[in-house]
Amino acid sequence: MNYISEKAVLGNNIKIGHFTVIEDNVTIGDNCIIGNNVVIHEGSKIGKNIRIDDNTVVGKTPMRSVNSIFKDEKKYPPCTIGDECLIGAGVIIYCGCSIGEKTLVADVATIREDVTIGTKTIIGRGTTVENFCKVGSNCKIQTNVYITAYSEVEDGVFIAPCVVTSNDNYAARSKERFDHFKGITVKKGGRIGAGAVILPGKIIHEDGFAAAGSLVTRDVEARTIVAGNPAKKFREVPEEQLLENQ
Repeated sequence: MNYISEKAVLGNNIKIGHFTVIEDNVTIGDNCIIGNNVVIHEGSKIGKNIRIDDNTVVGKTPMRSVNSIFKDEKKYPPCTIGDECLIGAGVIIYCGCSIGEKTLVADVATIREDVTIGTKTIIGRGTTVENFCKVGSNCKIQTNVYITAYSEVEDGVFIAPCVVTSNDNYAARSKERFDHFKGITVKKGGRIGAGAVILPGKIIHEDGFAAAGSLVTRDVEARTIVAGNPAKKFREVPEEQLLENQ
C-alpha cells in the first residue's frame, strides 16, 4: 500500500513500487520508475526518465545536534533531480540539494543539503558528499569516498575508492577552528588515487594527481603527480593522460 498526496503532480507512465510515500507538492516527470519503500519528501522535484531504487529517501530535512557547528534553522529549498538520473537503493538525498541530468548516485550514498552536483557525474556506492559542497560535471567519485563540507570538485575529476578529505586543522579543539574551516578543492581534471588523505584547505590544481595512499599536506601543482607520506613531487603527468588529450 502506498501513500501519494493529492497535491503531488505525477507525469505519465510512472511505475511505483510497494509502501512508497510521496508527500505534498512533489513533482515527478514522465517515465519514472520508483522502487519499494521510497520516501519523497514535500516539494521535491523529480525530472523525467529517472529511476529511484528501493529504500531511498529524497528531500530529507537535516538534523542538528546541540554540539553542531551549524546553528541555523533556515528553510531549505526542495531537492531537485535532473532528467535521466539513476538513484540507487538506500540512498539519502537531503533537501537543498540539486543534481544535474544523467548523473548516477549509487547504492547507500548520502548527499547532504546545500550541495550541487553537475551532469553526467558518478557518485559511488557508500560515498558521502557533505554540506556546502559543489561537484562538477563528468566526474567519477568512486566507492566509499568522503567529501568533507566546504569542498569544491570541478569538472572532469576522478576520485578513487576510499579517499578521505578533511576541513578542520584543529581536530574539534579550540574556538579558533570556527574561523578556519575549509574543505578541499580539486580543479578541472584533477585525480586522487585510492586511499589517499587530503588535509584541510589543500588544492589539487588542474590535472594534478595525488597517488594512491598519499597524505596530501601541501597544494598539488598542475599536471604534477605527488606520492608518499607526506606527499612529494614524483613526476609530471604524461601528456597522453592530460584531460585535454582524452
